[in-house]
Amino acid sequence: MQEPFQFLPVLWLIHEDALVKLLKSYTELHQSIPNQIEDWRTHFNACTYVVFPDSYLPLLHSALDNGNYLVISGSPVDIWATKRYSSSHTQEIMRQYGSKEDVVVVLVVGSYLFFDELPWDFATVMRASAPHIMDMEKTKNLRVQFIFFCGNDTDAYNSSFQELASHMGFPVGSLKHFSMIHDIRNLLMSADIVLYGSLRQEPVFPPLLLRSMASEIPIIVPNLTVITKYVTDGIHGFLFNSAEPSTVVSAFTRILGEKQLSATAYSVALEGKLLSKNMLAYDCITAHVMLLESVLHYPSYAKLPSPVSEVQERTWLWDPFETKAALENSSLEDDSHLHASIVDTLVGESHESNQTTYSDSSGTSLYNYPSLSDWNDLGEVEIFEDIERREIEEIDERVERPLLSWDEVYRNARKSERLKPEGNERDEGELERTGQPVCIYEIYSGEGAWPFLHLGSLYRGITLSKGGRRSRSDDVDAVTWLSVLDNPYYRDLLCEFGAMFAIANRIDTVHKLPWIGFQSWQAAGRKVSLSESAQETLEETMAGENHEDAIYYWAPMDMDQTSNFWSMCDCLNAGRCRTLFEDAFRNMYGFPEGVAALPPMPNDGDYWSTLHSWVMPTPSFLKFIMFSRMFADSLHSLNVNSTDPASCLLGASQPEKRHCYCRILEVLVNVWAYHSGRKMAYLNPVTGETREQHPLDERNEMWVKFFNFTLLKSMDEDLAEEANDGMHPGDDQWLWPLTGQVFWPGIADREREEKYIKKLDKKLKNKVKLLERQKSGYKQKPLGQ
Repeated sequence: MQEPFQFLPVLWLIHEDALVKLLKSYTELHQSIPNQIEDWRTHFNACTYVVFPDSYLPLLHSALDNGNYLVISGSPVDIWATKRYSSSHTQEIMRQYGSKEDVVVVLVVGSYLFFDELPWDFATVMRASAPHIMDMEKTKNLRVQFIFFCGNDTDAYNSSFQELASHMGFPVGSLKHFSMIHDIRNLLMSADIVLYGSLRQEPVFPPLLLRSMASEIPIIVPNLTVITKYVTDGIHGFLFNSAEPSTVVSAFTRILGEKQLSATAYSVALEGKLLSKNMLAYDCITAHVMLLESVLHYPSYAKLPSPVSEVQERTWLWDPFETKAALENSSLEDDSHLHASIVDTLVGESHESNQTTYSDSSGTSLYNYPSLSDWNDLGEVEIFEDIERREIEEIDERVERPLLSWDEVYRNARKSERLKPEGNERDEGELERTGQPVCIYEIYSGEGAWPFLHLGSLYRGITLSKGGRRSRSDDVDAVTWLSVLDNPYYRDLLCEFGAMFAIANRIDTVHKLPWIGFQSWQAAGRKVSLSESAQETLEETMAGENHEDAIYYWAPMDMDQTSNFWSMCDCLNAGRCRTLFEDAFRNMYGFPEGVAALPPMPNDGDYWSTLHSWVMPTPSFLKFIMFSRMFADSLHSLNVNSTDPASCLLGASQPEKRHCYCRILEVLVNVWAYHSGRKMAYLNPVTGETREQHPLDERNEMWVKFFNFTLLKSMDEDLAEEANDGMHPGDDQWLWPLTGQVFWPGIADREREEKYIKKLDKKLKNKVKLLERQKSGYKQKPLGQ
């Protein structure tokens, strides 16, 4: 929920109701703490989608719904949990706690969506079939017992249900009722037949039916669309007409035999079990693939996966789970007494420092939350502290204080100005860096990147997020030093390069060391940041007598050293790197069409720098920024003059198009360093070993004249003169003046000329006023007249 991660797609898959129970405990025991529910709602809102395996769980979590709920049915968890449970339980053991062995148990289930309602659909089906079933009991010499799995355990519901059962004509002892908080696995193990009594259409295949089929139990189901899509009558189950509930009698006729179930029933149950194993696999797989396609924005260098239409596998990969070890160690089964809920884990982590707990009705400690009395005590303490603070303020107001002299007032004002971090960057961090040869600025945006940053005098953070600096640090706020970064459009276009522009814009104030370096916050996450030995090597090299113009980098572009530089750049920029680089280079230097404008880069097997992880002398850095400002402006002019300035040819996905120039600017330092004749050295971030790359005596094709400082300086002054003269009517879209200082020697001359003209105008006005005063002004009379 924080930058730079707030735009990442988050999918939360929820397969349990533990959070619902927790929210219920909030409501019952913590009426005065609505913040807890709001916290969960905030986390749900941060998700792109919250995915549930059935339509029942979203209803339970309706209090947290932010419009991002999604149901994808067909999870293999229910199938596997049923398999595990049946491997450790038998029907004979389960019958010891309920029905007798010679009784045919019919488990009547329904939809989870209507669990709180009285089973009127059940009543309709059973009223039409009860007399016929009782007749079959006599003719086929068997006993049938119905177990209803519905509703809740309240006294009102139980009395209503018993009254409904008596109206259906069931004899005493032939009917039992279990609420939906009961463990369905026990009921399935003791059941011989499952009757699905809900007659209303449902959005997904009922999960209770899927478990029943996986338990190898014959099912009697209505001909609803979502059921007939998978289940064939007489093969995988027994169907009846939902519009005519009396047709359920024919299903019982086929399923009940003499003293037991018929052979057809066992055959259908086996086919149903085989079908349930992979029945929903294809739909579930394709639904998840389509979900990922809708939220994932693949970068330009990624190899795209095959479309969902090419998915061939229509079964789950069960082989890894079929071994005995998987049966013993799998944690897929929702067994609350064996496995702790993930919700309990999250709550325990977020409140581990809280020592106060509350208890449930049995006196057992549940969660580590303050009780109502604790919050009352806290409120009383805050009220007492507020009263005491007001009394102290009133006493201070009545105490007489001697008036300060003006010198003391000025001294205190100057002292407060010096203490402001915005006005003066000299603090403990700068004192620690005093005398050091180098400082590496770690570029980041937002609090989410803080754990990836380094501490110590060698590093200093620079944030692209306004007001997102770390507390108790001397991090630089790039937006303060370069106002264009306050515009999200330009901040996204330039990305981390904007931080370099900001440092160069105030280099005299921010950085006063001979060497300067940069490193992206992503370097630590990609494990290419400097180790302690590499840091020591770098500092020793910078402090040595060798002051040659060199660049040291430690995050290579291609670890295999097999790709051509421009090919890698194309891969990172939607295949258009060299084309747009050449156009921008031609536009920058004014090359005519038909003249090659792409600087050649050798494929000599050496490394190239990436990820803004490098160190160079501070004067060289300023020269590099001078070149980069003009190149970025030229590249931006191509985008602004295109038919669709909102789009970006350097990106394939929407995030890449929003951060248009980021990747091409990231590798720009290689082109500049190679063709300007700088020594390039790769510093191994682990071992600290330094090895020169692309040696100067082996560079055959160098465009030195286009990277000459004198030429670049003259080009920079020409742009400054154009900006000073207002030669660009659309200055609000001209990027160059926004990225740093605008200065050329003529500015000082113009300022002196303007001051001289103003001085002459002032003299002329004073002379004109004096003449007017002499003509019509008051004249003093001689004394004595």
